[in-house]
Amino acid sequence: MKAIALFSGGLDSTLAIKLIRDQGIEVLAVNINTGFGSTKDRLIHMQSMCDQVGAELKIIDIQSEYLQDVLFDPKHGYGKNFNPCIDCHAKMFAVAKRIMEAEGASFLISGEVMGQRPMSQNKDAMQKVLDDSNCEGLLLRPLSAKSLVPTIAEINGWVDREKLEGITGRSRDRQMQLAKEIGLEDFESPGGGCLLTDENFAKKMFDFIKHDTFEVRDILVMKYGRHLRLSGGAKLVVGRDQADNGYLENIDNDKYYHMKTLIPGPHAMLHKSASESDKELAVKIILTYCKTNINESYSVTIDGASMSGSPFSSRDEIKPFTIL
Repeated sequence: MKAIALFSGGLDSTLAIKLIRDQGIEVLAVNINTGFGSTKDRLIHMQSMCDQVGAELKIIDIQSEYLQDVLFDPKHGYGKNFNPCIDCHAKMFAVAKRIMEAEGASFLISGEVMGQRPMSQNKDAMQKVLDDSNCEGLLLRPLSAKSLVPTIAEINGWVDREKLEGITGRSRDRQMQLAKEIGLEDFESPGGGCLLTDENFAKKMFDFIKHDTFEVRDILVMKYGRHLRLSGGAKLVVGRDQADNGYLENIDNDKYYHMKTLIPGPHAMLHKSASESDKELAVKIILTYCKTNINESYSVTIDGASMSGSPFSSRDEIKPFTIL
């Protein structure tokens, strides 16, 4: 017997896998990459969680499919920010069902808890996910199973329902107790891992789609740096610190110029729609984040070509252009 788990790397999905593994069922933990969640460090964390509960980890990339089918026209709308949670969950379960069939597995599991999240984990939303993904009966939610209608796996006796949980609501007390009982180490504190639920990230997304067509290659640009919209409409992204600079420097997106200071300073990316005045403004902004003198001129390269400029007298002068 084999099950496919929708796996985020969080505590709930890890515990859900453990409850099923403890009944002698093989579990393939599937993390579905929409582009707005996992980082390299998070992948290391997810592998650690799977190792601790005895599951194989598989990453499935659906970034193109997600942008085309879900992100910009969600059937059930957005949450508080740019998060189409119900449509997102339905897409993930539909993908998981395809994997289930390909792997010869018998059912699906998730770490969802009834009533834990207001938009996506209330009774109506959870049913919508089942309907839209065509997973009625196939999806077992081990942490809330005793509070939900029995699934095929329980009805057929593949899983002992009495060994599952009946957790509801937002309290994490029972999950914390289970984690302690099984000796789970280095698990995450509760919290959303999706950037689309973040208010600040949503501001960047709403600004972007006003000026450009969003593509998969734009996701990485959105994740790092200070984001600014210049007078002529071009987008400027400026690294906040050494880590940001490293990420931005390694982004290969031919919509943007890479900008570097010849003195110690941030790495930046400027949209290629930039006019000459926007380029001059970008140079001025970048130099303002360096240790510079307003009475001196400094060089900045734009894809290798040199431009000179002076900084603003204060970073307050950058605020009118700042998105976040």
